[in-house]
Amino acid sequence: MKMWLKPAASILIAGSLLMGGAYVNGSWGVVGTATAAESNFQTNVVSVQGKGEITVKPDVAYLSIGVVTKAKTAQEAQKTNGEKAAKLTKLLKETWGINEKDIKTGQFSVRPDYTYNDKTGAESINGYTARYSLDVTYRNLDKVGELLDAASAAGANQIDDIRFGAEKPEQYEEQVIQKAMADAGRKAGILTKAAGRTLGQAVSISLENASMPSISVQYKAVNEVAMDSAGSTPVEAGEIELRTTVNVVYEMK
Repeated sequence: MKMWLKPAASILIAGSLLMGGAYVNGSWGVVGTATAAESNFQTNVVSVQGKGEITVKPDVAYLSIGVVTKAKTAQEAQKTNGEKAAKLTKLLKETWGINEKDIKTGQFSVRPDYTYNDKTGAESINGYTARYSLDVTYRNLDKVGELLDAASAAGANQIDDIRFGAEKPEQYEEQVIQKAMADAGRKAGILTKAAGRTLGQAVSISLENASMPSISVQYKAVNEVAMDSAGSTPVEAGEIELRTTVNVVYEMK
């Protein structure tokens, strides 16, 4: 949590900020003892919580694209799956021009498949499954559906995750904080006016962590969904919301 405090020689900040609401100090009384300076401060401030929210369009897609192969032996499963994975990686780099730094190995495994015998209760190995996935960062959002279709045609048969987000959410930080502060000021103004007082300057500000959830969508193979006029699977990025909260203490005059 980040906090800014206005230095004041005779002011001691005490008490707590209420989450999800606001109150005028002194309206409900002061519990316990306090010095004259503390008492004066506590009864001459208003504490509020301001919320800011903006809607932005995603500028990046995070894709998990994989190949899964079943075979009788572990060696055969790994070899065949490795060939498919190499073909997929080549497609992403050479055909789609995706930078090497934006392609990372997400998962690799070769595991036995078991068959359960209901009569004996025993398990036996009936083959092996090899899995290999790539975590891909892709920025041309209009082409995501087309890219996934091409990957599927190249042998990818497991697309676990498609997430859209903002690659640099900090670029929106000032805007959303300003909205949160404006909301806090509006609430403080209403409370102060209702109390017959005048709103002063902020003496304490605390900022909660901003939240920008990504958008996850489901992808189905091109032959399972209706295609758009371009022939690729439609994948819509939508919009994402950036939110933050500030807790502010204002002077009352």
